[in-house]
Amino acid sequence: MIALGPGHGHPPALIDLPDGLAAAGSVVLLAAAFVVAGALHLLKPRLFEAIVPPSLPSPRLLVYVSGVAEIAGGLGLLVPALRPWAGWGLAALLVAVFPANLYMARTAERFRTIAPRWVLVARLPLQAVLIAWVVWASR
Repeated sequence: MIALGPGHGHPPALIDLPDGLAAAGSVVLLAAAFVVAGALHLLKPRLFEAIVPPSLPSPRLLVYVSGVAEIAGGLGLLVPALRPWAGWGLAALLVAVFPANLYMARTAERFRTIAPRWVLVARLPLQAVLIAWVVWASR
């Protein structure tokens, strides 16, 4: 574990990163990405409401709930006792928001100002890679 704690002239670490640069870097990078994404959901909800499939109810509520979940999961990755739970929670969240990604890819013309169709389609399989990365980093 990479941490400053007792014996190093510091109090016990709240953030205790896993050994190895790739694992520690992944935890920090994923935590930052999810916290920023979650904050954007709360600060710019209209942007995210547009990608909620019309078949789902209460787009604003779904955006807020997913934003809070992203922030909680991102912060949870930084706390060793919560990291595995946060990882599985974020993986479940990524599965839950997949319909929005699919909706964007299927109706790409509506989102052409955000990204070209090929990007929206290419990110669909990348969701599985992101899920695997989150699970790996949170183990």
